[in-house]
Amino acid sequence: MDIVKLRQAEQDFFDLYPGGFDNPVMQQIVKKHKPVQMRQLVCKVFDKANFENPPDIVDGMIQVVSRSSLISIFEKPRFRDFARALPSSMQEQISNALFTFLYAEKESGFEMLVSILKDGHLAKWPLVTVCPFYVYPETEVLIKPTTVKGVIEFFDLKGLEYKPNPTYQFYKKYRDVINEMKEHVSPSLAQDNGCFSGFLMMAMEHRRDH
Repeated sequence: MDIVKLRQAEQDFFDLYPGGFDNPVMQQIVKKHKPVQMRQLVCKVFDKANFENPPDIVDGMIQVVSRSSLISIFEKPRFRDFARALPSSMQEQISNALFTFLYAEKESGFEMLVSILKDGHLAKWPLVTVCPFYVYPETEVLIKPTTVKGVIEFFDLKGLEYKPNPTYQFYKKYRDVINEMKEHVSPSLAQDNGCFSGFLMMAMEHRRDH
C-alpha cells in the first residue's frame, strides 16, 4: 500500500474537517447512515438464540438490507422478494449460512451465502457482506464495487484484483488490508470500517478535485 498517500489523505481530511469525524459536518454525514440504529437492529435480530427460528432470521436480513443506506435501491426490492419467496428448507439454509459466517467458520458461511444468493441472481458483493459488516463493523468490511476498485487503485494495494463474483479469498485479503491500513492513521478515523471506508472515499474524491 502507498502509506505516503494514506498519510497525505489523513492530513487533507483533518485540514478539511478539523476534529475528523467529530466535526459537525461529518457528524451530519454519519447520521444519515444511521449507524447506531443499524447496530441496534442487527444485535436484536441476529442474536444467537434467534437462529433457532430461520424465518425470523430471513425477516431480519430483509430488514437490514431494506434499511441500509449502503445497498442500492435496485437491489433492496429484489432481495426482499427473493427472501420472502424462499421455501422453508432454503430459509433454514440461508439462516445457517449467516450463523456460520457470524459465529462459526467465516469462509464456509461466506461460500454458503454466495451459493444461495446465486439462485436468485443476487450473489452481489454488497448483499453478501452487508449483514456481517453491521454485526462486526470494527473488523468486517462491506464490499461496494466502485469504492473497492477505487481504493485498490488509488492506494496501490498490491496483489488485489477486484472481480464481480464474490469469493472469500478476495474478501479476506481486502478486509485484512483495510484493517492494516487503519493502523497507519489516527484512531479517530478508524473507529470502525464504515467510518474508515468513508474517509478513504472522501480522500479519493478530494484528490480527484485537485
